[in-house]
Amino acid sequence: MTARYTISTTVNDASQAVQKFTACVRAISGWTSASRVKLYPTKTEVLWLGSSQQLSQISITDISLMLTTIRVSESARDFGVVIDSKLSLSAHVAALCRSGFYHLRQLRPVLRSLTQEAARTLVQAFIASRLDYCNSLLYGVSRTESPVRPEGRRRSASDRD
Repeated sequence: MTARYTISTTVNDASQAVQKFTACVRAISGWTSASRVKLYPTKTEVLWLGSSQQLSQISITDISLMLTTIRVSESARDFGVVIDSKLSLSAHVAALCRSGFYHLRQLRPVLRSLTQEAARTLVQAFIASRLDYCNSLLYGVSRTESPVRPEGRRRSASDRD
């Protein structure tokens, strides 16, 4: 069972928040054990969220949790969306582009056996479905926070095939 937790705190109270977090996870582990569900602390992801200035003030990089040490991550994936510590979504956009290029390369042998029109329809449907998934999260993300128009690069790559 992968668990995701959200804790809101100030920079000055980060150590206290970690203590509350570990106590909370221990309590949840006891509850899940009683229900015969195992909690895997190695699958737990911890992510500090905040501005660059706030994040630079937090020195906690490792958290001891149920005989395991969890490293604080720069980003975490949930439901296919990559959230980074600054909430800029640049990690999500980069992962989306990387995945798109990979799948376009996998489509190349199939495209050769299709008519040009059928191949174009397949590629456009693929790209549209990848861009439409959770695209509402990208609304309002400025160009300085994310790579410049990566979907244009993917479409250009698909035009070359």
